[in-house]
Amino acid sequence: MIRWISGIVGLGIVAVLAWSLLWSVIGVVTDPPAPTAEHYVRSQHPLLSAELPSEGVLGKFDLRQLQRGFQVYKEVCSACHSIRLVSFRDLKKLGYDDGQVKAIAAGWQIEQPSINPDTGEIATRKNIPSDHFPLVFANDVAARAANNNAVPPDLSLMTKARHEGPDYIYSLVGHGYVNQPADLLAKFPDVKTPKGLYYNQYFANLNIAMPPPLKSDGQVQYLDGTRPTVDQMAKDVAAFLTWTAEPNLDTRHGAGLAVLGFLLVFCFLAYGAYQNVWRNVKH
Repeated sequence: MIRWISGIVGLGIVAVLAWSLLWSVIGVVTDPPAPTAEHYVRSQHPLLSAELPSEGVLGKFDLRQLQRGFQVYKEVCSACHSIRLVSFRDLKKLGYDDGQVKAIAAGWQIEQPSINPDTGEIATRKNIPSDHFPLVFANDVAARAANNNAVPPDLSLMTKARHEGPDYIYSLVGHGYVNQPADLLAKFPDVKTPKGLYYNQYFANLNIAMPPPLKSDGQVQYLDGTRPTVDQMAKDVAAFLTWTAEPNLDTRHGAGLAVLGFLLVFCFLAYGAYQNVWRNVKH
């Protein structure tokens, strides 16, 4: 009897859920949600492709591009954004030698917090290669006070935290800051960019607190002679932030290819062993 009752109750629950699902689907079909300004803009302006050499199964980092991207981060982005998960000595993977890494660490504009061993007072010291890049702001309160009540996000894992991260960074900083289209305001008059914010067609809600970081060609003078257009600088900083999020990408791609090669050879050997063991057996 208990089993029958349990079965009936279970069927009742399933029926209620199925009925709810059916009416939900009918509601979406007959009364679809109103289009939003964000969806309208996304349909008109999909993310641009950064076309980085690290993309794809066989992708590898271009060290010269990573160094240019680091230069853009250092001269433009580091005033507001930290990369706290990266240490100075990690820059050796970009092709810098020990002396260059030491010089970069010691000359970094923000020093490491420390304590004076004699007085116990809070002090600072120069960075050394084993240090992580220091935080730009001591806390969120200080960050909000300096940035119109917005907290600049840490960029260490930004390309992992955003869908199609490298393309998102490239599109946002290189091609996102445009004048708000008149047709958008005609269709959605309530989305006019508020005072103190900036319209960016690739940002989630179209209005971003960050001013355009890359304002004009030549803003950064590349040491390798590459022409520093806004598009090039956006690509390079996107490549650098791809590296900060996944510095071992080259190794991972190489290991994946080695595993595929091993499995291919193993399959041939297994098939050969099968043919040899069962060669005299009719099957």
